[in-house]
Amino acid sequence: MSTAVSPDAPSNAGASGIALPTTALSRGIDRLITGVGEFASALWTVLVLVIVVQVVARYAFGKGSIMMEELQWHLYAIGFMLGLSFTEMRERNVRIDVLAENFRPRTRLWIELLGTLLLFLPFTLIVIWYGLPFTATSWNLSEVSAAPGGLPYRWFIKSFIVSAFVLLALVGLGRLSRVWAALFGGR
Repeated sequence: MSTAVSPDAPSNAGASGIALPTTALSRGIDRLITGVGEFASALWTVLVLVIVVQVVARYAFGKGSIMMEELQWHLYAIGFMLGLSFTEMRERNVRIDVLAENFRPRTRLWIELLGTLLLFLPFTLIVIWYGLPFTATSWNLSEVSAAPGGLPYRWFIKSFIVSAFVLLALVGLGRLSRVWAALFGGR
């Protein structure tokens, strides 16, 4: 596994060691995803506060709350799902470049192009395709928690499955435009 930039990589290279130009599309997507990432980061602070309140309520006052427990799960899930696209955009994900790190830059660009086109984008589209009816059913039923005293809006959390993968698909398109520009020119 390689997550560090190689010493001979250009300074504008990401963690993958591949230097990519930016495009108008990638800059727009990066701005959107950065905003989403900042929102997701703020959720972690809210999550910690909810956990502290829940712990104090339970151990100091003997008052546990199913709703607060579920709120913790929901905040964690939303932060994680929204953070996926930010992590991918910033190349903070785990990459296995054991073989690719020894390839020529142009070969690595082709691997990145094909991986994005044949693996990354199709995966995001499949999750969106199957996630839409899953989420729509939850919305139509106004699904709620099965636990007594749980959160009333289960459909809300399920909508983030589709949202997260739409954002991931956008990141994939932005990366694809950057790889395309590196391979074939143009901005």
